[in-house]
Amino acid sequence: MADQEDDFQMALRMSMQNSLPEPKRSKPRDADSPAEESSEVKTRRLQRELMASAAEKRMLYARASSPSPPSPAPPVSVSRLDLEANVVMKDRELGAELSVEEAEQLFSMVFGAEVTKGILAQWSNQGIRFSPDPETSMGLVQHEGGPCGVLAAIQALVLKYLLFYPDGLGKGAPNMHHNLGSRTLSSSHCVASTNFSSLSEDAKARALLRSMGEILFSCGSNKRAVVATLSVIGDDVARFGGSKDEVIAKSLEGLSIESAADLHKVLRVKTYTTEESVLQGLESVIHVFRSRMGALLFLISALLSRGLDLIQADRDDPSLPLVTAPFGHASQEIVNLLLSGQAVPNVFDGNMDLGGGMSLKGISRTVEVGFLTLLESLNFCKVGHHLKCPRWPIWVVGSESHYTVLFAPDTNVQDENELEGRESQIRKAFDAQDQSGGGGFVSVEGFHQVLRETDVKVPSEKVDLLCSTGFIVWSEFWQVILDLDKTMGGLKDSTGLMGKKVFDLYHFNGIAKSDLNGSQVNSGGETPVQRPRLTKLRVSVPPRWTPEEYMTDVSVSSSANESKEISKPEPPQHAPLVDCIRTRWPRAVCNWVGDAPSIV
Repeated sequence: MADQEDDFQMALRMSMQNSLPEPKRSKPRDADSPAEESSEVKTRRLQRELMASAAEKRMLYARASSPSPPSPAPPVSVSRLDLEANVVMKDRELGAELSVEEAEQLFSMVFGAEVTKGILAQWSNQGIRFSPDPETSMGLVQHEGGPCGVLAAIQALVLKYLLFYPDGLGKGAPNMHHNLGSRTLSSSHCVASTNFSSLSEDAKARALLRSMGEILFSCGSNKRAVVATLSVIGDDVARFGGSKDEVIAKSLEGLSIESAADLHKVLRVKTYTTEESVLQGLESVIHVFRSRMGALLFLISALLSRGLDLIQADRDDPSLPLVTAPFGHASQEIVNLLLSGQAVPNVFDGNMDLGGGMSLKGISRTVEVGFLTLLESLNFCKVGHHLKCPRWPIWVVGSESHYTVLFAPDTNVQDENELEGRESQIRKAFDAQDQSGGGGFVSVEGFHQVLRETDVKVPSEKVDLLCSTGFIVWSEFWQVILDLDKTMGGLKDSTGLMGKKVFDLYHFNGIAKSDLNGSQVNSGGETPVQRPRLTKLRVSVPPRWTPEEYMTDVSVSSSANESKEISKPEPPQHAPLVDCIRTRWPRAVCNWVGDAPSIV
């Protein structure tokens, strides 16, 4: 009986073990033990095995119905717990990493296979920051060559909000596209304040957030926006002291992007599907965009918002990198993506059919802010109506090597009178038949189509003369229109009552350069201030159909009650920017105070 009790206790101890019991085995036989068990010994052995088997079944049932007690963990310090929590929070907030294939496609698309370390350094050392100088405080300052196309596009949208929606820069999130972007050229007249030194930091920050959000949502076809940031900054704000800008700058020490592998390692992306959510997402990481990686991250955000496959489909030659060699400038495709939401390479309206199923892609719709280029004044291209006449009087200005911004505080500068509207109608019809890529000539068949669409009644002898060479040049057709009476669809005006336009334009160049006009006095003499340049221009535009009258010393008044306006202009000043302005307002005369505005 005592042996049975011992067997039961042993089986009970086995059932209480944490690990599975080993199968019950009989004791090994001693060498001198008898070969056969007695019936009593055999019976006791079987009883022990049955009780052990029952205990094992009870233990397995208990493990299945309730979790086993956790194994003791090593002691963890509070700082380690905080760090692990921060890492989890970082991964959730910053988003997902790209796949290796996506990172390789992205890096190759932007920089190509033969990019230099110098170009990579330019794009890795340009943040999106406002100028600290009071006179140019509304402007984004540029310290590195290369990313100016990205900064100029953002700058143009920032000016839209600062100039024309200052009261809307509260903390609420407006409907960026349907409310703020809905102005047409027939909207009410607006003259904005240009007292930029009075802008608050909060208003500028809100304008920047909404500009960035509007661009990214436009790239995502108004359905989504992707925000790219860096994994290396997720938990540093909690670990280090100082401002967020200082902490992020410290986090980026030693970080360089020189390959797709580098990009894959640190890039994190998050997708938003509403305008309000993208504004909140941008606000949470705005200090990263202010850092030296800001311009590159914003370009990546725009590309991913559009979708890499759609970006390549937008382009005429997808094999070329978007950042151009040898100086690392933003291509026209990047600028067009940020202005229109599509990475098309051309600046004319719509697509140009080349025949044989081939076409060149241009701007498909009217944009919020436009584009002018010095290359048009050199007859290298023709900017279409969509970019030349945007919803707001703000333009990115392109030269051979740099992008700047031109803007007017008065929305009336784009309004047209009767004759200007007629000219625009005729030119638009002519350009629609121009298959030369902006060369300014059409076929005979296209010319007759222009006459029918515009109801211009050119005498038959002049039609024959214009068509004698087999194609019609715009300049020759335009001269005929100027000499043709209004009753026949022309623009000849014998009244001389159409006065010239006079208005102000402002030009902003974000490159921080030495400004002798803003010198600071110290013990060693005057030191030029490094700051962007803002230049005010007085622009006079003559009636395009009466240039001779404009250049004479004739006094013209529109009514007896108004003082007479002498039309003799001040001595004109010239700079390459004036040539850009004249692509929008032909024969414009410009004047300014101080140094000439620079577009390089």
